[in-house]
Amino acid sequence: MKIRISWPAGQLTATLDHTPTSEALIAALPVGATAQTWGEEVYFDTGISPALEAGARQVVEPGTVAFWTEGDALALPYGPTPISLGDEPRLASPCNVLGRVDGDPRVLATVRNGDPIHVSTA
Repeated sequence: MKIRISWPAGQLTATLDHTPTSEALIAALPVGATAQTWGEEVYFDTGISPALEAGARQVVEPGTVAFWTEGDALALPYGPTPISLGDEPRLASPCNVLGRVDGDPRVLATVRNGDPIHVSTA
């Protein structure tokens, strides 16, 4: 499953695994939201409220597409966050892992807090 995420300064695609959360996200698309940033992470509300899945993780690789169940938000880390130890992307709490960004996740550095962000199927 592929999604496209776009904002005023750019866009990317991501490949999602078949998980209950990714399937719920696909069913809810298209989604429009307001981007928020936290260190080198972009996150935004999706309007869905899935449960925490087995295998949820707090420390992930840059470019992981994660779902923060405590905030009903898609979380897209591309580098360290304020609670990271070193260069790892450490999310606010364990998140469901949905897939990976296609290509260089550093393109997310062009997202500004408050930017409109849109998610659709790719």
